[in-house]
Amino acid sequence: MPERLSAREALALVTDDFTRLPGPPAGESGPDGPLAWTGYDASRARATARTGEEESVVVGHGTVGSTPAVLIAFEFGFLGGSLGERTGDRLEAAHTYARTHRLPVLSLVATGGSRMQEGMLALTQLQRVARQSALTRAAGLAQLAVLRDPTTGGGWATLGAGADVVLALPGAQVGFAGSRVRPPDADPAAYTAEAQVAAGTVDAVVPPGELRAAVALWLGLLTAPSAEPAPVPRALGAADLPATGWDAVRRARDPERPRARAYLDAYFTRRAELGGDRGGGRDPGGMLCGFGSHDGRTIAYAVQTGTATRPAGYRSAARLIRLADALSVPVLTLVDTPGAANDAEAERQGVGAAIADLFTAVATARTPLTTLVIGEGGSGGALALAAPDNTWATPDSYFSVIAPELAAAILKRPADQVRATADQLRVRPQDLVALGVVRGIAGERTVSPPPHG
Repeated sequence: MPERLSAREALALVTDDFTRLPGPPAGESGPDGPLAWTGYDASRARATARTGEEESVVVGHGTVGSTPAVLIAFEFGFLGGSLGERTGDRLEAAHTYARTHRLPVLSLVATGGSRMQEGMLALTQLQRVARQSALTRAAGLAQLAVLRDPTTGGGWATLGAGADVVLALPGAQVGFAGSRVRPPDADPAAYTAEAQVAAGTVDAVVPPGELRAAVALWLGLLTAPSAEPAPVPRALGAADLPATGWDAVRRARDPERPRARAYLDAYFTRRAELGGDRGGGRDPGGMLCGFGSHDGRTIAYAVQTGTATRPAGYRSAARLIRLADALSVPVLTLVDTPGAANDAEAERQGVGAAIADLFTAVATARTPLTTLVIGEGGSGGALALAAPDNTWATPDSYFSVIAPELAAAILKRPADQVRATADQLRVRPQDLVALGVVRGIAGERTVSPPPHG
């Protein structure tokens, strides 16, 4: 069982600079709280004596790395870190301070959920917290959560899962159902931080000794808006253009061609990766999403890795684009896929709906998007990630309405007509420029697209 940290110990993991905000004035309430729950006042008094805290959350501001932030730390020793009316008062005050001072919010969560002794008045604090989070997001301010042991109930379903980026300490109990309210035959392994990473709801598990650096990296990247489009990466592979359509296809499929990670390594000096689609899935082999630093600017990225992209990959990309849009961070996408996954499981996971959602995210984004086709551009599964009017291509790439082999099959042509079909489809980079599908061909030097606006 992981160590359960106090609020002060949790704060010490991420900052040496913390100033408490004054607690809001307590509202009027009779003895033993709003429900006159016998013994409630005594329970609170014992919790204060034991923890040194007057409520289940500590709120304030400080600096993490070089980024000022509002910090919220739950004290699990105070009635199980439960949420009551006074908790809601403090959380609202923290978010109000963040919006007033234009600061991101970092929540160090450890809670068992809503406070029984306050009944429905405690439960409605979840609506209050959700509203404050929504107002902070609408203000263009980032929210980061670190899940400690345990994070369950409404605290997980609001401050935890509702954050823009979610990290967790190893082995932390994480789940909507706490240990005392689960079915007796429930698998405890499903209620862990590691299981939530596999389900795409937590982005990463971070050991305590690495937490400060990880949080500082994320806060630094998420608090650097920019109005300028991401520069087009330089091409890392072949410099000469393909002679035929089939030559373009063959080169794009070459296993030695530079892939997405090579481009990310060359483009960014540092980066942090998002871990899932927030809908129950991950596609680490097909889509990589995150934020990175390029020439001192933060740029978000969603990149395909050369394999068939699964539904979770498209949903992860849509999540990335919407988050970047909310934070006014430009987006770079790299297209490289033979197409969307077309197996039965992909259909059961809603591949069509996932692609549709990504098309919508791209079409409605206000932040500038830049796309580079670095390999295969296979049909709608590739086009969904492409920026309208700002897509570029490398010399060793192609883009096609469908793979030449499949096009030939649809047209009922024999196998020996596949190469001729590739020529007819005009899939070469230079063909795409002539057709107006891409803006240009990336060379050895980085190309800067025109200003966004």
